[in-house]
Amino acid sequence: MDYAKPADVVASMIDAGLKKLALSPRDLLIRGALSGALLGAATSLAFSGALTTGQPLVGALIFPVSLVMIVLLGLELVTGSFGLLPLARLEGKATWNAVMANWSWVFLGNLLGSIAYGILLAIALTNMGKIEPAGVAARIVSIAEAKTIANEALGVAGMVSVFVKAILCNWLVCLGVVMAMTSTSTVGKIAATWLPIFTFFALGFEHTVVNMFIIPTGMLLGAKVSVYEWWVWNQIPVTLGNLVGGFVFTGLALYSTFKPAQPQTSAAAPIAAQVPAQ
Repeated sequence: MDYAKPADVVASMIDAGLKKLALSPRDLLIRGALSGALLGAATSLAFSGALTTGQPLVGALIFPVSLVMIVLLGLELVTGSFGLLPLARLEGKATWNAVMANWSWVFLGNLLGSIAYGILLAIALTNMGKIEPAGVAARIVSIAEAKTIANEALGVAGMVSVFVKAILCNWLVCLGVVMAMTSTSTVGKIAATWLPIFTFFALGFEHTVVNMFIIPTGMLLGAKVSVYEWWVWNQIPVTLGNLVGGFVFTGLALYSTFKPAQPQTSAAAPIAAQVPAQ
C-alpha cells in the first residue's frame, strides 16, 4: 500500500513549501517558465480534442496531463504554491516576505513560459500569419474575448463572477497538487492528480496561468482585447481569486484539521526573502 494518510499529507505539504522557499530565483524562473509552457501545450491539446470530437469533456479528460508532468518533474506553478507556502509561515518557519518573493518569481516564470509557448503556437497555427486563424486558433481567439471583454460588458457582475470562478478553480487545482502527495507511486500520483484537475477544466473555472497562455495568444491571433482588458478584467482578479481558493479552501482548511501535533524539525529562524545578486 502506497497510500499516505491525511495527517502525513499535511506534513508533506509543509515540507514541500519549505523546499520551494529554499529555491533560488533562477530555479524558480526556469521551473516556472516550463510549467507555463506545459499548461499552454495541454490547453491547446484539450481544445483540439474537444473540437475534433465535438465533446468538451474530451478536452477536460486531456488537460490534466499538464499538471501530472509538472508534479512529477517538481516544477513550479504559482497556483499550487498559493496553497502550500503559507503553511510554512503558519508553522513559524518562513516569513511573509519570503512567501511573497517566491510567488513573484514563479508568477513571472509562469507568465514568460506561457507567452513564449503562445508565440510559437501562433506561428505554427497560422504559418507566421499567412493564413487566417481557424480550428484551435479560432477557438483561442473566441475564448480570449469571452474571458475579458465579455466580463467588462457585465461590469461589477463580471468582475465578481470571474473572481468566484477563480476561487473555485484553485480550490480544485491545489487539491490536485495535494492529492499527488497521497501516493508514493508514479501511477498513484497520476490517478490522484487527474481527478480534481479534470473537474476544474470541465466546469470552466478560471486559472491564472492557463489565462496567461489563452489571452495573450488570442491577442496575437487577432482577438479584440487590449492589455488593459486582459489584466483588469481577468488576470488580476483571477490571480487574487486563485490565491483565496488555494490558500483558504485547500491549504488552510487541511492544515486546520490535520495539523501535525509535534513540530517536524527543531526551531529555526524563519526563511528570509531571497534577494537576487546585483
